Amino acid sequence: MSEHTGDATPEKNLVVADEAASAPNAVLIVATLCFGGLVASLMQTLVVPLQPELPALLGASRTDASWVITATLLAAAVAMPIAGRLADMFGKKRVLLVSAALLVLGSVICAVGSSLVPMVVGRAVQGLAMGFIPVAISLMREVTPPRLTSVAVATMSATMGVGGAIGLPLAAAIYESGDWHVLFWASAALATLMLALTAFVVPSVQDAVGGRLDWGGAIGLSAGLILVLTAITKGNDWGWSSATTLGMLAAGVVVFALWGHYELGHRNPLVDLRTSARPAVLFCNIAGVAIGFGMMAQSIVVPLLLESPKTTGYGLGQTILQAGLWMAPGGLMMMVFAPVSATLINRIGPKYTLMLGATVLGIGYLFAAFMMGSTWQLMLASMVCAAGVGIGYAAMPTLILGSVPLSEAGAAVGLNSLMRSVGTTSASAVMALVLTSSSIDVGGVSFPADSTFTWCFLIGAIAAFIGVAITALVPRTKPVAITPQAPAESTVAGA
Repeated sequence: MSEHTGDATPEKNLVVADEAASAPNAVLIVATLCFGGLVASLMQTLVVPLQPELPALLGASRTDASWVITATLLAAAVAMPIAGRLADMFGKKRVLLVSAALLVLGSVICAVGSSLVPMVVGRAVQGLAMGFIPVAISLMREVTPPRLTSVAVATMSATMGVGGAIGLPLAAAIYESGDWHVLFWASAALATLMLALTAFVVPSVQDAVGGRLDWGGAIGLSAGLILVLTAITKGNDWGWSSATTLGMLAAGVVVFALWGHYELGHRNPLVDLRTSARPAVLFCNIAGVAIGFGMMAQSIVVPLLLESPKTTGYGLGQTILQAGLWMAPGGLMMMVFAPVSATLINRIGPKYTLMLGATVLGIGYLFAAFMMGSTWQLMLASMVCAAGVGIGYAAMPTLILGSVPLSEAGAAVGLNSLMRSVGTTSASAVMALVLTSSSIDVGGVSFPADSTFTWCFLIGAIAAFIGVAITALVPRTKPVAITPQAPAESTVAGA
């Protein structure tokens, strides 16, 4: 079990360094971290416009080409909790710099490759860079004055959704205008700028607690995640009743059971399961799965509905670029509602803010289920969903940060990000299963039946409302005080 100081109580968890809190460039620091989060999340949707063309572009089968996306999801899931723990041990800025450098490296590998193996390797390295986001969120309270902390955390949290929303039209525009390799050269340029800004703008706060990385815990968690998430993402291709799928799921469950037993007996575990079992943390993480599922469902279903041909009777006949542009306002809504979420957190608390966000998300899905007849109706429904995500995503890390010791902030936020990732990955599998459950034939081509889209939206609504119910179980806590950290030092490069 981790050793905590006497100050590590929920009431004293949100701590900021004196010098960092009073720094006049706090807004610039927050903007830099948010830009980094935006670029990292942007990479997740980078290859979506290429997905139908990947087999031909890479000379691979459809099943093999799908690893270009699966590799990123798996690497991101593994990276987030490990990056969070490394940040607690060795300092958050160091991990941010490594994450940004990995994004540059992964982008360059993809840019110079033209076959399946380098593309999968490059995309996996890009996925490792997703550790930037939870580490940046946990750093916010140390580099901002108290009055800016809620807004900073809310804005940073929103970048996860915004990056994905604007990534589709941006990537589609680049892809349709020239060589697909340009996508990755552009991402390499953005990642290089992200690395430079992080190096010269983000302060070096003495927040490292030292210690050794729990390699056994890291390997066990990685193995369990890879087994379970691979089975979930590939279940539709392999068959849900196949020996491979069931075997990987069973093996993953066994690995997680052994990993949990090991972590409980470790003095400095990768994930402090006792801290994670606190009701506020536990229920927030479970809600993260449900809300992550709800967020991802519309990201999968809406583009397909927009791009399906009108001859299906329900399709809206949009190009990839047009579909991306119809979805772009959703990204704007997430960013607009981030400061609204911060205000709500300060007034009614993160618990009720999260419940409100999940409720709005569910209502958006109900609108979508009955507003599929035109592009503008679908855009409005998507905007309502996005507003709910913008409100809810900001509240989750605030709940987590108020319930764990400062020395475990990075690992705790990383675990919460992982749980959301589990939700989004599960949504991909469930939506694919529903969409293929009933089909129609149009000109010799098979398309999902219109009823499957309605069911997808209803399932998304159910997931969101489950998130509301789970969040309601989070116990009420005292307001979290943000107090200066006495011995901390902060330096800003160039200052």
